[in-house]
Amino acid sequence: MKEYLDKISKFISSKVFMTFLTFFGIYLFSTGISYAVFSYLVAKPSVPTSTGTGIGATRSKISADLPKTEVCPINGGKFTKIEKGIWETRRPIAAMIENHQEARPQSGLSHADVIYEAVAEGGITRFLGIFYCGAASEDVKIAPVRSARIYFVNYAAEYGNFPIFMHVGGANDYSGFGDTVPSVRALEALETMGWRVPGGNDFDTTYDSGFPVFWRNYDRLDHPVATEHTMVASLDAAYAQAAKRGFGAKDEKGVSWDKNFVSWKFADDKPVGSADAKDISFNFWDSMSGYTVEWKYDSGKNGYLRFNDGKPNTDLENNQQLFAKNVAIVFAIETGPVDRNLHMFYTTIGAGKALVFQNGTVIKGTWEKDSRTARTVFFDGNGKEISFVRGTIWIEVVPALNKVTY
Repeated sequence: MKEYLDKISKFISSKVFMTFLTFFGIYLFSTGISYAVFSYLVAKPSVPTSTGTGIGATRSKISADLPKTEVCPINGGKFTKIEKGIWETRRPIAAMIENHQEARPQSGLSHADVIYEAVAEGGITRFLGIFYCGAASEDVKIAPVRSARIYFVNYAAEYGNFPIFMHVGGANDYSGFGDTVPSVRALEALETMGWRVPGGNDFDTTYDSGFPVFWRNYDRLDHPVATEHTMVASLDAAYAQAAKRGFGAKDEKGVSWDKNFVSWKFADDKPVGSADAKDISFNFWDSMSGYTVEWKYDSGKNGYLRFNDGKPNTDLENNQQLFAKNVAIVFAIETGPVDRNLHMFYTTIGAGKALVFQNGTVIKGTWEKDSRTARTVFFDGNGKEISFVRGTIWIEVVPALNKVTY
């Protein structure tokens, strides 16, 4: 027995055993760290409503009784001086938000100043929300954030110098296999524009952006959804990160975001006595009935309420039905699918026919956009630029041969 115990004692004190203990300890330590990191990443994060800049205290002073005297340069809407004081420290955010049937209702769209809608692929539409003035009064959560398409990049480029562009990847050919044709490579376009550099104004979760700006929330809706429908973002966190990157209202060289920004013309409400455009309806692809759009005129608000697939299109965060003072139809040439990834292409640089609905009536005219960074301008039948009614503007990019009824 003594001999057996001596052998055990010698083994415990040997280099072999000590080496084993060392590696076993390292294994336990690394396993613990991995578990902690994994638990953090999969847990539902708590995002603070204050970014540490005192913005929360400023917002607490916003009251419904305060006069709305300050004009938003994005859509002409009127806001309080406190809200203007907030947005003047920032630059616009352009964010990709999806419209897949499984992803509805979306979060945050009721706070957008301008929204663009076009088909991403397969007749499924996607939104580009422009957030600036309407997002000043609170920390807006947007969802589900999705990938970029070249025509949305072209619209985002209208919003001054280096707007904050938020998305989850996008059409590209980084693989080098030629699966995506050059004309629709959104990420490569962002590179040539100088947006897609480390610490740039391109906020992409597949590149250099993560928590607390973006995170996945699998419990956002009351039913399970695929992972691609779960990306959420905080606009306050994005603005805080943008400031750290040198993209506040001015860049590090002191250049203001709106140095080259061209604002639309705006006009006060002027509802007609008897509205002749009360119910607007259209579809993008006849084969995809779930994406039929209706806009119904509300005379009390002098604007249009949105319906998607026959149902009210609401914002999950506040249950408000999406509403627009102006609905502009851009008739664009549709091409595609243009590659084996089924990407589509819409001619949004150039000119074409347009319909602009406002004040309960319709203006038949045209649209023009001279270049990627040029403003899309709308003209009436006499060639005069159309003024938008102050408030939310929704731009629907519809295939040129489609019919819009009203």
